[in-house]
Amino acid sequence: MKAIVTVFARDAKGITAYVTTILAQQGINILDISQTLMQEYFTMIMLVDLTDCPLPFDELSRLLREKGEERGLSVHIQRQDIFDAMHRI
Repeated sequence: MKAIVTVFARDAKGITAYVTTILAQQGINILDISQTLMQEYFTMIMLVDLTDCPLPFDELSRLLREKGEERGLSVHIQRQDIFDAMHRI
């Protein structure tokens, strides 16, 4: 299964490394990544492959949200099929 991970925060060093390390620890492969600075705000969107992730999706979502909050980041994940359906309407 593929998913979309979004990250939003005030810019700071190490955000990309922090989030990608969490994903790697869960066996998640990043298929595509885009990041942008908008003045002092950092945004990142990733397309990821969850095939080798041992966690159920809801637990992974909670983990990303909680780990993000520890660093002042807003981190969310959506299944790609739901993301695609929302943007077709």
